Parts: sequence; C-alpha cells; structure tokens
Amino acid sequence: MKGQSFIDHLVITAPDLASGSEYVFQQLGVRPQPGGEHERMGTHNRLLKLGESIYLEVIAVNPQSLPVGRPRWFELDELPADAKPKLATWVVRTNDIQEAVKASHVSLGNIEPMSRGDLNWLITITEDGIMLMDGMLPILIQWQTASHPASRLLDNDCLLLQLEIHHPEAKMIEHFLQSINLSGKIIVKQSDEPGLAAQIKIKDRICLLH
Repeated sequence: MKGQSFIDHLVITAPDLASGSEYVFQQLGVRPQPGGEHERMGTHNRLLKLGESIYLEVIAVNPQSLPVGRPRWFELDELPADAKPKLATWVVRTNDIQEAVKASHVSLGNIEPMSRGDLNWLITITEDGIMLMDGMLPILIQWQTASHPASRLLDNDCLLLQLEIHHPEAKMIEHFLQSINLSGKIIVKQSDEPGLAAQIKIKDRICLLH
C-alpha cells in the first residue's frame, strides 16, 4: 500500500448518549458536544475534539429512529440497557479505502457510503455488525469532505497522546497495522484479555480512558 493511514477517532459505545457522555465527563472532566444522526444505522452521537484531525465519539442507538432493517454497527443491537459505557473500538482514516482493504490480510467487511448531516464518508462495516477481534482491529474510513470533521468541534484543549491495544493475538494486529501503513503513537501489547487504553492530555493533566 502506497498511502498512509492515521488514527481518525475513538469510539465509546453506550446504551444511551446521556450515560456515555457522563462516562466521558467522569473520566476526563469535559463533556462531548452534540454530533448528529446516522439515519442508515439508526444511531446518533456526541463528539469531543482530541486534535486537529482526531476526535472521540460517543455512539448509541437513537430511540427516535425508524427500523433500519439490518444489524447496527459497533454491536449496538447487542448492548444491554444497563451496559456500562466503554472505549469499544477505533477508526483509522485513509485516503484510499479501496487500496487499504485490498492490502489487509483480514476481511474487513463491506465498504459502504454513510452520512451525518452534510458529512459524507466511506467506511468498512461487517454485515452482522460485529467488531473485528473484539474491536481491537480498527474500522477504516475515508472522508469525502473538504476538511476533517474535527475542525468543526469546540477546542477543549484535549489531545490524544497514544493508544494502547491489548489482545491475545497482538502479532496479527501488528501485521494488519503495518499492511495499511498506520502512522501515529500506537502500542500493541500481548494480553489475555482484549482492551483499549487511550492516554489523553487535558490542559496540564494526563488521563487514561478505557
């Protein structure tokens, strides 16, 4: 693969936006701002800027949405009403999603068009909505906008410093990240239990988000 890929955003899944936003506030001391709706998926989100072209997304099923006739992304259909919000997965940006998918030795699902308000993008989605390798393998995205969506968000002086990925099959994840030429501070660690940990600087503090 010729092009480079970059961390685009982190995804917190929650049974509803209120509990997801409260979780972010308890962990980081700042609240995500309103985002919008994904009509095709029946979901909505709130967002927090983490850099010039990176952000944090809290996503949940939109209770006002019409039936979507397909599994929702991020395994949201399987999320119990009393589930605790968590850092569930992450999304990687590429300028050629077709090439990145071809370069991957792992099947990433379908490349589908998606939108939120006036934003449009292409994204990899599994047909059953299941996140790959417990969410530790990132979803790929290619924005079809003149500027990155993070440029529209309020600046709360938050910055992603690094992302740690823990998984029993760490080598497979490393191989995938190399295949798509991922650039950024990523640490992949061998672990019995899968999990993500994001180190975020907030003004003069450094917090860890799980």
